[in-house]
Amino acid sequence: MTDGSPALRQTPLRDRHLALGARLVGFGGWEMPLQYSGISDEHHAVRRAAGLFDLSHMGEIWVTGAGAGQGLAAALVTDPPGLAVGRAHYSLIAAPDGGIIDDLIVYRLAEDRFLVVPNASNADRVATELEPRLAGLDAVMDDASAATALIAVQGPSARGILAPLTDVDLDALKYYAIVEGQAAGAPALVARTGYTGEDGFELFLAPDTAIGVWDRLMAAGVPEGLVPAGLGARDTLRLEAGMPLYGNELGLDTTPMEAGLDRLVKFDKRGDFVGRAALEAAREAGPRKRLVGLLLRGRGIARHGYPVYRPGEDSSVGEVTSGTLSPTLGEAIAMAYVPLSAATPGTMLEVGVRASRVPAEVVPLPFYKRGPSQPASDKERRT
Repeated sequence: MTDGSPALRQTPLRDRHLALGARLVGFGGWEMPLQYSGISDEHHAVRRAAGLFDLSHMGEIWVTGAGAGQGLAAALVTDPPGLAVGRAHYSLIAAPDGGIIDDLIVYRLAEDRFLVVPNASNADRVATELEPRLAGLDAVMDDASAATALIAVQGPSARGILAPLTDVDLDALKYYAIVEGQAAGAPALVARTGYTGEDGFELFLAPDTAIGVWDRLMAAGVPEGLVPAGLGARDTLRLEAGMPLYGNELGLDTTPMEAGLDRLVKFDKRGDFVGRAALEAAREAGPRKRLVGLLLRGRGIARHGYPVYRPGEDSSVGEVTSGTLSPTLGEAIAMAYVPLSAATPGTMLEVGVRASRVPAEVVPLPFYKRGPSQPASDKERRT
């Protein structure tokens, strides 16, 4: 690039995105589709039928060997050895001071074989952190991010679209489960996971098979209402579902307790883990702030970084981490960190929107939860 910045990495599906009229943007070091037909249209399609996402920017790190489970238990706040083979869980990797380096998903494919999936922007950092944490154990780390494509089909029609194209029994595949099989003509790891608040599947593939899989899913799904969906819709979907985004709700300046993720920290697991002492101290002291949902009760849309006030006070008490006009609810929603004294549902606060202050009510998360007929996500609140 002419400004000296490193070139953006491209997924195997870039040509398909261009052919579909996608607007491409830089995200996490990758050139990714922000939207195709429009964020709102894509969002509604996922809620009502299905959306097809290219997630090949995400990281994929294999940890294998007899000591793989023990090593991951020492590296993460959760307890991966407690996972049954074929299951997954949501996890965090913490810094020694208790701050969150990344949120990620851990899948267990065999007794001694785990797949760690970090966020795109943190994939290199997570790999760098894991390597010394596994040192001295019978565990081998293999960063396969560059050799893996990831495609997700999400929405209430996702199962019906994928089922005729795979040898995996999707009805038997529980949420946060994974299995090896064939999908849309290619070998794949098929996981019932996602980041939209809807039922759906994520397919881990060899990059040279990604185009064929994408094309088969599109051909099968379009008659069922499936549309290609970009990062814009993925963001509004996850916000409605109360799912945090690293760099917004999560970061090195935030503990799991403050983010409402204290349930993930397994203090009772065997052995020590990085950040344990700091997190025990944080648990004892109690959180300094709390992540809450806000429903704006006036005109205006809260955005990342906007200040939050108590009515009648000049100094802000918090900050919006994510905000949008909810396509599903038709109302402005946001997440924000505020003091515990202002975190009780029903509390009235104000968000500084440009030169105005817009009334906002603290409400429970998530803003949206799908019907009881669909499996509940491990990442719903939450998560």
